[in-house]
Amino acid sequence: MISLFRTCGPRLAAVIAAVSILSVSSVNAQDAQKPAVPQMADAKGKSFVENFDRIDPSFWYVSDGWNNGAHQNCTWSKRQVGLENGELTLGFQQQQTKDRQYVCGEIQTKARYGYGTYEVRMKAATGSGLNSAFFTYIGPTDKKPWDEIDFEVLGKNTGEVQVNQYINGKGKNEKLTAVSGGADKGFNDYAFIWEPNRLRFFVNGQMVQEVTDPAKIPTNAQKIFLSLWGTDTLKQWMGPFSYNGPATMTIDRVAFTALGEDCQFPQSVLCTLD
Repeated sequence: MISLFRTCGPRLAAVIAAVSILSVSSVNAQDAQKPAVPQMADAKGKSFVENFDRIDPSFWYVSDGWNNGAHQNCTWSKRQVGLENGELTLGFQQQQTKDRQYVCGEIQTKARYGYGTYEVRMKAATGSGLNSAFFTYIGPTDKKPWDEIDFEVLGKNTGEVQVNQYINGKGKNEKLTAVSGGADKGFNDYAFIWEPNRLRFFVNGQMVQEVTDPAKIPTNAQKIFLSLWGTDTLKQWMGPFSYNGPATMTIDRVAFTALGEDCQFPQSVLCTLD
């Protein structure tokens, strides 16, 4: 624009300047009309796509040396977290550690994430009493209410996946949906889109659950978890535990896209929505 002013008369320059001001004003007005994207004060996590070329210790925390309580029959072990051909592997196997006969694998993000789209491409483990889980969670250990959003494949029946959410410790929102071909036979895509007034769950691109009751939608920013664990006690839910050798949950990709941002990779469920 400066070079144009140098080569034209003062009247034309004034017209061009006026048009420029009007254009900028129009753009600013359009921006002002855009609805603000809701944010959570403690949601510091940004959009990402993780293909597991490595496990970045500044991004991921690997659970090690403890368990989640009496219902869990394994101790989290960093040795059950590995990489193989660009995929994350979480293992479960027999090994005496402290007061548990088994060890298992889990990773979680260090940052907390808010409204947006959460996606994973994974292959579940097989075995009654095992749980292959992709979920978000925050709770008392973080000095926050217990909020959670879940995808869980129970090894007793890998032909389906359970979706669920907790709000201030209140659950009972479970729904089982079929996974064509079996969740442990190949990779499947699981996603949920979390908005202030709506929570949608997707399996292989198809919506399988929609929640619109505000009282059943979490409101606290959460960490992202991937885990494989087992139980001796939750038989009614996860089936009687029976150890038939080491089991593995495999994750090809996990991603988060903040609310209001465009899809980040072609296979994203966001790319297929109207």
